Amino acid sequence: MTQNQDNLTTIRIAVGQLNPTVGDIAGNLAKARQAREDAARHGADVVLLTELFIAGYPPEDLVLKPAFLKNCLRAIETLAAETDDGGPAVVIGYPRFEGDRRYNSVAVLDGGKIVTSRDKVDLPNYGEFDEKRVFHVGEMPGPVSIRGVRFGIPVCEDIWGDLGVCETLSESGAEILIVPNGSPYYRGKVDIRHQVVLRQVIESGLPMIYANQVGGQDELVFDGASFGMNADKSLAFQMSQFEETVSIVTYRRQDDGTWACANGPMSVIPDREEADYRACMLGLRDYVNKNGFRNVVLGLSGGIDSAICAALAVDALGEERVRTVMLPYRYTSESSFTDAEACARALGCRYDTVAIEEPVQGFLEALGDMFEGTDEGVTEENLQSRARGVILMAISNKFGSMVVTTGNKSEMSVGYATLYGDMNGGFNPIKDLYKMQVYALSRWRNSHVPPGALGPSGEVIPVNIIDKAPSAELRPDQTDQDSLPPYPVLDDILECLVENEMGVEEIVARGHDVAIVHRIEHLLYIAEYKRRQSAPGVKITRKNFGRDRRYPITNRFRDRG
Repeated sequence: MTQNQDNLTTIRIAVGQLNPTVGDIAGNLAKARQAREDAARHGADVVLLTELFIAGYPPEDLVLKPAFLKNCLRAIETLAAETDDGGPAVVIGYPRFEGDRRYNSVAVLDGGKIVTSRDKVDLPNYGEFDEKRVFHVGEMPGPVSIRGVRFGIPVCEDIWGDLGVCETLSESGAEILIVPNGSPYYRGKVDIRHQVVLRQVIESGLPMIYANQVGGQDELVFDGASFGMNADKSLAFQMSQFEETVSIVTYRRQDDGTWACANGPMSVIPDREEADYRACMLGLRDYVNKNGFRNVVLGLSGGIDSAICAALAVDALGEERVRTVMLPYRYTSESSFTDAEACARALGCRYDTVAIEEPVQGFLEALGDMFEGTDEGVTEENLQSRARGVILMAISNKFGSMVVTTGNKSEMSVGYATLYGDMNGGFNPIKDLYKMQVYALSRWRNSHVPPGALGPSGEVIPVNIIDKAPSAELRPDQTDQDSLPPYPVLDDILECLVENEMGVEEIVARGHDVAIVHRIEHLLYIAEYKRRQSAPGVKITRKNFGRDRRYPITNRFRDRG
């Protein structure tokens, strides 16, 4: 910090976009402590960390446990005591409590103590957020003086809503707005955040620093991409996406008394395919690592979905932690054998073959008397999938490997997946990707190696897998399009129904056949009971199955338009 007697001219802020783990209070404290040490070495005055950092975000109903809240407070008090060393002040999120009231709060730590706290005012209650269940609304905040600068500290949703938090802070003397966030990724989210911040900068007339966490937490992926915007609406700095980092940004007081960023990083934000792929990769990596799995196993069928999941697993974890298994039956084509082996070889991961002919025949023999006189059909097809599921779960139990499940959003939407079969697994990295998006990311990965990936360069998904007609291979000459419209048509109808909640008439007006739209809507509704039993998976779209879309299983509504 540089000062001309009473006139402060510069302040250095360390913006930490780090990867906390929900419930790992000691580990999160260690991350905060390390960030402060790094910031001190670079001459920072203030360290800005993200929303509910010490608890991990979102902690959900953990904040209903008094023991959890007390442990979070002890960690904050420990960190506060360490600020008596003359190093940087710390702004850090934590769950504050007063009696039986709990707040989503930010503590300001300096001079060996908790200087003050600020509580979140606007509690989100939509999509993946349900903070009104567990937190109380905070009072409208005033600015906080830290190292001679009056900071306003709105918390995440406080800048998204219309409660006037930023305007109030400006009117009460704030000079710079610093915002701790836990903002999850979905496609195009960075541009949306920029627009939200721009609106608040215009309304408040103040520069804003937007700090966002990184990392996977169950279905959610937090992508970082922290940034600042000057009062003149220019982009002050831009941090990287999907990468854990601490950046030092310097703000200088201008001749008119306002503050502007003098230097900071200016990272390039990835395009759509890279961002989606990296989100899936990060979500899988953190789910496996944070939950303590040593490695993963997945069925590699020679199809596009299992191939991209294998690529994501190797990129996220490294080839030595990924086992793929071909589980052939009498309908498995020769090209599927060739393609699966080529994919595993390109990725460098382990590849085993376990034939399922005998297990399937065993099931059929066991059920022979009961099924006598009935026609063969979907039941017998599903036995193949369930035999594969049993074998993968046995491998999981024996070797401690988490099963990666591989169904895409198109299949999950219309119920083209088998309960206790191909739906078996602990996590699904492509659960929120429609089929055509799976193809797009597969082509992208063959031409690119994303930053942080542990997999090889070059073609890792054989072109034949991308080019051939998709098939479950549960009967002779079967393809998905035997019973579904072409995937470009199906995906467009599903996006209309799921992402945009459009009515049948609106969808038909886009050029779709009314009978097909009615059929897809029906399939979407009746598959809800399957989706409730599916593994969690990375959220990529604005409305994923699970947190964002909560439809009843028992549901007779149909749009007759």
